[in-house]
This record gives sequence, structure tokens and C-alpha cells, in this order.
Amino acid sequence: MGDMQKILLLEDDGNLNRGITLTLQKAGYAVTSAFTLKEARECLKRDTFSLIICDITLPDGSGLELGREVCGAGDAYFIYLTALDSEIDMVNGYDTGADDYITKPFSLMVLVSKVNALMRRIGSTDESRGILACGETEVNCREMKAYQRGQEIPLSKKELQLLVYLWENAGQIVSRENILEHIWDIDGQFVDENTVTVNISRLKNKLGTDEISNVRGLGYLWTGTVIRK
Repeated sequence: MGDMQKILLLEDDGNLNRGITLTLQKAGYAVTSAFTLKEARECLKRDTFSLIICDITLPDGSGLELGREVCGAGDAYFIYLTALDSEIDMVNGYDTGADDYITKPFSLMVLVSKVNALMRRIGSTDESRGILACGETEVNCREMKAYQRGQEIPLSKKELQLLVYLWENAGQIVSRENILEHIWDIDGQFVDENTVTVNISRLKNKLGTDEISNVRGLGYLWTGTVIRK
């Protein structure tokens, strides 16, 4: 790899930090380790990262604070690693705009496969897709940005990918498995049941739309008319 993709790992448990760092380095990534929010913020001032992996419970505060700062700027993918595994914790994590949420204990192989999946998505946007529109909402697929009446909608990368996927399949039911495979690029067994549900409801709220139908037991359906511009 000529240009190694950079990952910032914020995890205060020394052994776990070392274990993850070595595993990701073996997989071909350049990893910078931080053990506190303060250190992580200093690293972010000095360098740019494609992905940030962040524990939530830290000695000097909550990883959710860093998530809000980073995801607000929208420059890097963001994964939480945490022992907090209730649905509300997960909703709080996704609320900051994170792309994924991995609960401890987890397998390093699962972590690497999730990281590989996210990294493959970077730079793999099909530029020919142009602009998709539905009513007053449109998505510029080249920039991966969504607009409503000309105003940008603050969607995370995952929410945007989810929206584009629903739009590209408008009028067809997409199953939870299809969504996990396409957006999270991973076997459903590694993703918490709530992941799709939480992201769909966030998307509905942010778009202010009822055009996403939940077809019980089958999946989700975008009922609006989508056009390509």
C-alpha cells in the first residue's frame, strides 16, 4: 500500500490498545494510539485520519464528546468500542453520527473485518451516479451530501449510504440482511439487532419523512418516487 490509511485509536486499557494496534498494523494500517481524550485531540490537531476507533468511558471524560466533535466535521469514519451495550447507549452513540458501535468483549477478527469494510468504502463512491432526488430532498452522490430545499441535511456517512440504498431500490422491499450486507458489508451476526432500526428511525427524523415503511418481518420500503438528475 503506497499510501497507508491512518487510524486513530483511543482506548485507555493498555493491553487492549496494544492488541488492537498490532492487529490493525498487521492488516496494513498506520495506527496512532491515544489513551485519553486530551491526547486524541492533540493527535487530531497534528494529523488527519480516515477512521477513529474510540472507547466511550475514558479517564478524562466520555468518548461521545469526541464523537460529536469529529462526526460534526464529517471528515472521518468513527467506530465506538465499548462495554456499554444497552439500546440507549447505542442510540446515544449513533446520535453523535458514528458509523458503527462494537460492544466488548469482541473478537479482533470482527473488528478488522469491520475496519476493512469501512476503508473499502472510502474512495469507492461510484462517481457516475450524479444526483438522486425525491420531492424536496436530493442527494449529490459525488459529494455524498444530502440537501432539503437547498439546505444541507446533517446525515452521517452511514445514514447517507442507507438513504442512497433505499432510493436506488425505491418501490422494492429491502431486507434487514440486505441492508447489513450492503451498508455494513458484514454478516448480520456481527451487528447488533438494533443497528438497522436505530439508523432507519434517525433517517426518518432527520428527513422529516414517512416515506420509509417498515414492512413487518420483511424489511423496509421507500415509497416515494425517486428520480436521477
